Amino acid sequence: MSLFEGHDLICIRGERHVFAGLGFAVPTGGALVLVGPNGCGKSSLLRLMAGLIRPASGGLSWAGTPIGDDPEAHRARVRYVGHLDCIKAVLSVRENLSFWAGLHGPAAAGEVRRGLEAFALEKLADMPGRVLSAGQRHRLALARLAASPGELWLLDEPTVGLDTAAQGRLTAAIAAHREAGGRVVAATHTPLDLEDAQTLALAPFAQAARSAEADLGAEFAW
Repeated sequence: MSLFEGHDLICIRGERHVFAGLGFAVPTGGALVLVGPNGCGKSSLLRLMAGLIRPASGGLSWAGTPIGDDPEAHRARVRYVGHLDCIKAVLSVRENLSFWAGLHGPAAAGEVRRGLEAFALEKLADMPGRVLSAGQRHRLALARLAASPGELWLLDEPTVGLDTAAQGRLTAAIAAHREAGGRVVAATHTPLDLEDAQTLALAPFAQAARSAEADLGAEFAW
C-alpha cells in the first residue's frame, strides 16, 4: 500500500520546540484530521507536510521515497490551503481561479468551471476579489482544489467562515477527492464529517517537545 508517512518528527520554530516524536501514515484515499489546542503544532505539521519547512529531526516519505529526494515532484502533488486566502483583489473570481490553476499547467476552461461549480461561485464569477465577503473569499480559496487537482490536500481550518451549505460542499469535495484516490490532511477545531478518517491529537507530542526542551535547558544549566 502506498503511504504518505512521517517518522519521529521533531519541529522547532525559532527557539521553541513545537512537537517531538510524531509519526503518521496516510494511505491512498485516506484522511487524517489534526486536532488539539492552539499552539500545539497543527499548522506547523501541515507546513512540514507541504515541504515549506524542514523537520529538525525525522523524515517524511511518499511511497517509501523521502520527499526531499524529489521536492519538485512533492510540490506538484500538494495543494495547500492555509489561513490566508491569497485572493488577488483586482482580479475576478474566475481570473483568480485561472491564475491558480495555471501555476500547475495551462488552465483549461473546464477546470475553472469545475472549481466555480464545486463551491457555488458561478454567480460571483465576474466579481472582483475586493468585494467578496470573508466566507466568499474562503470558498474561492477552496475552489482552487477543484480547479487544479493534486494528490494531497493540506487544509488548515478549512471550515472557518463557511455556512452550513458551503461546509456540505467541502465535505462532498473531500469525499470525491478520496474516492478518486486522493489524500487529505486537515487541521480543525470543528468536527468534520469524513468517513473512516484517522485522528491525530497533537497535544501529547507538544508536551513531549516541552519536556525535551526543559531537559535540554537543565543540561545546559549545569
